[in-house]
Amino acid sequence: MKQLRLKVLAGLFLGAGILSWGAARLWDSLGTLPSVPLAAPIVLAAIAVVLTATALSLRARLKAQRERRPGAKGVEPLMAARAVVFGQASALVAALVAGMYGGTGVFLLGSLDVPARRDQAIYAAFAVLAAIGVIAAALFLERVCKLPEDGDGDGSGNGEGPGRARAS
Repeated sequence: MKQLRLKVLAGLFLGAGILSWGAARLWDSLGTLPSVPLAAPIVLAAIAVVLTATALSLRARLKAQRERRPGAKGVEPLMAARAVVFGQASALVAALVAGMYGGTGVFLLGSLDVPARRDQAIYAAFAVLAAIGVIAAALFLERVCKLPEDGDGDGSGNGEGPGRARAS
């Protein structure tokens, strides 16, 4: 499975930010700009918490498995792969959302003297920060589930035998 690249996330962020800034300018010239929902940073923060909790849980299980603790519950490779896909998808969407709210926030910086616009700019800033938290949590989850590069000759590349994943 390929690792998520920061350049891809940065490109998505910048592209979405530029498009969002342009769309906000256009929309504002044609009528009322849609508001930034207060729930946006809250939902993004909740996703970051779920990703972090998943990563910490998997890390603890992998550590117990690696130390061969009695009764340790192993991590199935398919479960680790699903967690990585969940994290990567969350990071990609968070980069787009951060760009979208970032572009809108940059547009709103020109009218901070209007209380409603100032509030919208604050919500947009918190949404960008929460999206960065999602990206950080997703990268942490991906790192936790990463298999080591060197195998022990069993063909699985994870050094733990068939059906088991191991953290680096």
